[in-house]
Amino acid sequence: MAQLPALFLLLSLLSSRPPGMEGQVTDYALPFMEHLDGAGQVTLKWGFSDVFQDITFQLSVNTTGWVGFGLSPKGNMIGADIVIGGVGSNGTYFKDRHGIGTFLPPVDEEQSYTLLSLTELDGQTSMTFSRSIQTCDKDDVPITASPIKLIYAYGTTDEIKYHSSRRGTKELNLLRYTLRTSPPLDNYLSFTVENVTVPPVVTYYHCKVMKTHINGKHHIYRMEPVIENLDLVHHILVYRCPSTMNQTSEGPCYSGDGVEECFSMIHGWAVGGGPFELPENAGMSIGGAKDSHFYRIEIHYNNPTKAAGRRDNSGMRLYYTSQLREHDVGLLTTGLLVAPSGGYAIPPHATDFQTYGFCNTSDFSKLLDGPAPDLNVFSVILHTHLAGRKIRVGHFRGGKQVDFLGLDENYSFDYQEVYNLGEVKTIKPGDEILVECTYNTENRTRPTWGGLGTTNEMCLAFLYYYPAIDISNCWSHPNMQLLAATKNETLQQLVDDLSTTNWTKEAITKHKALMKTIPQYEVLNDIYNNYTVTNGIMVRDMMKTATASCNRDLVTTSPTASNISLYYTHFDVTYENVSYRDRGSWVMCSAGCLLLLLCTKL
Repeated sequence: MAQLPALFLLLSLLSSRPPGMEGQVTDYALPFMEHLDGAGQVTLKWGFSDVFQDITFQLSVNTTGWVGFGLSPKGNMIGADIVIGGVGSNGTYFKDRHGIGTFLPPVDEEQSYTLLSLTELDGQTSMTFSRSIQTCDKDDVPITASPIKLIYAYGTTDEIKYHSSRRGTKELNLLRYTLRTSPPLDNYLSFTVENVTVPPVVTYYHCKVMKTHINGKHHIYRMEPVIENLDLVHHILVYRCPSTMNQTSEGPCYSGDGVEECFSMIHGWAVGGGPFELPENAGMSIGGAKDSHFYRIEIHYNNPTKAAGRRDNSGMRLYYTSQLREHDVGLLTTGLLVAPSGGYAIPPHATDFQTYGFCNTSDFSKLLDGPAPDLNVFSVILHTHLAGRKIRVGHFRGGKQVDFLGLDENYSFDYQEVYNLGEVKTIKPGDEILVECTYNTENRTRPTWGGLGTTNEMCLAFLYYYPAIDISNCWSHPNMQLLAATKNETLQQLVDDLSTTNWTKEAITKHKALMKTIPQYEVLNDIYNNYTVTNGIMVRDMMKTATASCNRDLVTTSPTASNISLYYTHFDVTYENVSYRDRGSWVMCSAGCLLLLLCTKL
């Protein structure tokens, strides 16, 4: 039986169509579009109704066989919410199904999707269908205001069987999507490496410092990755250099040759990501009086087979315009300080181990000429390595959590992308940011250490905001030196102890609680490579993630409102009255200080 809201939506769409188009849902009803594959053979269009809380999809695939589409918690078949349809010899067929693994998805008891049209023309099958944003069906995946992993598959005939390589996954934010424009053919900076030989090691970081020749202030509005070897390139970061940098260079990163002075990140790409466009009212300044002419590109190569002789020409294109926008964009790096020798260990055999990184924006005034303005956050990148399973970015004001600045309850290393919040979230002076990452190391037998390698771990959130200020990094790390002192040990002795611990369930639980309660130190730096360090930071309690409501009744609120969103604005949560302990003195230093912080004891 068709759902009443879906029928009303279809009737409203039909009644407004030009003559001769009654059999289709037109593009103006489906304003968003993405190619789900790299070749443009699989296209998804969609739109949603503010009135009926329904979402409509149109999947078009260059095939005359069956087509399938799904929403997946992990990007695979397990637990996926799937529809399969096609045009056969006896007419159209269409069913709502659910994934249980590498088997034909069984048909749902409750058919939550409504077929609107299914056509086969000129070798292409187009399937248009709708569902409630919240279906209340146990076999369906809720659609929220967070990114969701979309899967597709198709066959060459109408016999529904194994799809072979005709499948794929893409992560999108369906309810908070931002349209992408077609970039011009010129006016872009090419930050790429040329014919780099990737050494036969598992982890290699390659850096290149380049000089731009843009005269006068312009705005970067689009960042586009150029990936030659997707199996080798793990991530690409672009940094702005300080005014002290005056020459180009290229070679291994973190080798002590000074390129690490370029440490103010302006954009990042990681596995699973794609091009990113800034809002129409904002751009990233380049070529202006305060802007550096030198930039560093950092490419992390992951070469698990230690293959020799591989060459690469990857990098980033930054599109820019002389038509300045209203706001300058900044990028703030938050989370757990990347300290390879900092002694931070994630135990093996852990199912849900949390790490935390903290930022107190009241410290910004220590490096700014005046008070910091309100920062309007519009997009985020969330990043861990292979063991990461969840990332949450809590927003605190007056000691209590008021929102999430970022949230991914089903994080996947293979699908990392900038995603738009869809609504601007304002960080006021004095607000606090807490990044929480959850890891699973059940299949590991030794501790996982914080560090640069893919098998090491990170916990980072990159916040895109406006107006830009001179602060570039605000992150923290548990004071492992203090912990070692309480045990009358050196930091190295503590590291040795953690390496040889018998990690029972009880030992994991105890270490997890310890890492939550041990004081942290916060490191803050600006675009000129000045730094401050604040000691005695205590991690606040983060609220439980609100789940999307399930309501079978017709609702008339916006699909980005709190009834379907994971971003609630009012909480009824009790917090412990925890705050700073022992706020220490702060220091300022220039280039090289951060590396000292990373590689020595604090």
